[in-house]
Amino acid sequence: MANSKVKVSVAKALNQQVANFSVLYMKLHHYHWYVKGENFFTLHVKFQELYTETALHLDTIAERLLSLGESPTATMKEQLELASIQEASGDESAAEMVQALVDDFDKVCGELTEGITAAEEDEDQPTADMFIAIRTSLEKHCWMLKAYLAE
Repeated sequence: MANSKVKVSVAKALNQQVANFSVLYMKLHHYHWYVKGENFFTLHVKFQELYTETALHLDTIAERLLSLGESPTATMKEQLELASIQEASGDESAAEMVQALVDDFDKVCGELTEGITAAEEDEDQPTADMFIAIRTSLEKHCWMLKAYLAE
């Protein structure tokens, strides 16, 4: 149900994640293209899996914003300004790539938790449910990436 009075904090949380998932999408492509070393085959495939999932989350979040009568950020310039995570630096080792994703996923999970609270306070259960599902997936990926780093 579209709400003409969408709580500012909910719209802000949604747009923050549009920006974050846009940056993550490009970052994961960068990692997919430029990963090197003995774990190339494992990480190349994993990064592709993650950018594919990221694209789905990005589209879902943006469409949720649109269904609420709001406008998702849609330029890289805006997304880089709004995102709380950074794009790839271009000189990361494979282990640094994985650690950066762990850090990014942890940060996004924290923000999703704040978004869940804001959505629930606004009685916007669909947004809360969407954020919970995304957080659940990111937490699982985070656990797996941390296990990979513990090798």
